Amino acid sequence: MYYNSTRNSSVKVSSAEAITQGISAEGGLFVPESIPSLTLDEISKIGDMKYADRAAYVFSKYLTDFTDAEIHYCTDNAYSTKNFETESIAELAHLFDGTYMLELWHGPTCAFKDMALQILPYFLTTSAKKINLDKKIVILVATSGDTGKAALEGFKDVEGTSIMVFYPEDGVSPMQKRQMKTQEGSNVGVCAIKGNFDDCQNGVKAIFTNDDVKSALEANGMMFSSANSINWGRLVPQVVYYVSAYAELVKDGEINLGDKINIVVPTGNFGNILAAYYAKHMGIPVNKLICASNINNVLTDFINTGVYDRNRSFYATVSPSMDILISSNLERLLYLMTGRDDAQIREWFGKLASEGKYEVTADVKAKLQDEFAAGFCDDDHTKQTIHMIYEKYGYTCDTHTAVAVKVYNDYKAATGDTTKTVIASTASPYKFSAAVLEALEGAKSDIDEYAKVDKISELSKLDIPAALADLKNKPERFSDVIDKSEQKEYVLSKLGV
Repeated sequence: MYYNSTRNSSVKVSSAEAITQGISAEGGLFVPESIPSLTLDEISKIGDMKYADRAAYVFSKYLTDFTDAEIHYCTDNAYSTKNFETESIAELAHLFDGTYMLELWHGPTCAFKDMALQILPYFLTTSAKKINLDKKIVILVATSGDTGKAALEGFKDVEGTSIMVFYPEDGVSPMQKRQMKTQEGSNVGVCAIKGNFDDCQNGVKAIFTNDDVKSALEANGMMFSSANSINWGRLVPQVVYYVSAYAELVKDGEINLGDKINIVVPTGNFGNILAAYYAKHMGIPVNKLICASNINNVLTDFINTGVYDRNRSFYATVSPSMDILISSNLERLLYLMTGRDDAQIREWFGKLASEGKYEVTADVKAKLQDEFAAGFCDDDHTKQTIHMIYEKYGYTCDTHTAVAVKVYNDYKAATGDTTKTVIASTASPYKFSAAVLEALEGAKSDIDEYAKVDKISELSKLDIPAALADLKNKPERFSDVIDKSEQKEYVLSKLGV
């Protein structure tokens, strides 16, 4: 299996090269040259495996330049109870009849990003050895809240790497901010940007593709790579938990092998739902992929109209990990839907950069609407949904998961579709304690962050994750705040280049 670039189809690299580079030289994203298949018989067998072995089986289809031993080294180290609070790694909770919560937040930072970022350091260091790379790998990360902490935790003190995370100063929850500012490790750095997530992400992508910066790093024995979902090594682990969820439902007798399911994903950068698309096209029987957005509903509008337009108001919401107007992973999907037409991708994403807007062809729009449904939810309805789920089912969810539930309920009401449905639950409710507690109690509380966590625990009967409980007494290590125009100079300064 080789990998092409979305902006230059003639690029052909191994998975190890794709993972270490993170992004192609001309700014395109790496995609496998074909989507491998899983038969129903294979899916059935996967259900009898533990999660680490399920992951290894899926990875063997994509990382064909890795040996079985190398893949199992990565999966056995990443997916164990030393990193996750549950043996299942990804839990399936039965919310109500025919609807299941795929809980992806039982890892060390209590967010779905752990599912990928606990294994990415193993992928990256193994890949570097495979291609005889002797440079220090510098990881640059833009985060809307969860990726940053999960990447910091995954890469802390990993030999031969350095990691620097940028987050929007006022665009993450207090708990997310404290997680990053107290991060331990000798090779980590954290900096706030005066702006939103898109400013952070644009800055990182500009640094990645700046030839002068790359030359300066080369001269100093360094190279960039990414821990964002623009890196294929970040995206492919997300495919695993959709394969795993389907196999688990079959194993538990909730569905028959071959039955279709719907998958609902709250997403801003489109990576998590793109992983579900890959799982479907590998052979997981999926009826509809339902894309759930908050009030920053650029993806909803795009799927419903075929027009991508980031020229709109930006809102800071109670689901901040979805406060995004430029969805990077959409590029991978459109590359596939155009028949790998790199010229078309360059045109559309060139327009996005220069005009903030592009419109896909009627053919691509039809393909989008065949595969996906889309909806959005504002903050008031997000909180109402948290309250409703709690009152009706005794289940407490975070703000992002609540967006997905509301969008799914709207979809079900509009279509009458009763297909059994998996909802990706992306974060612990404790990470967004202010909004969750307000939703549960019906009024804002002026108690401090940790008192809110204690109150949610009292109401929900959910154990407080140790990783969050320990934050209270950790010293803050990082306090830098810079303008978005200063990002490049800041990186070079911190690297001593």
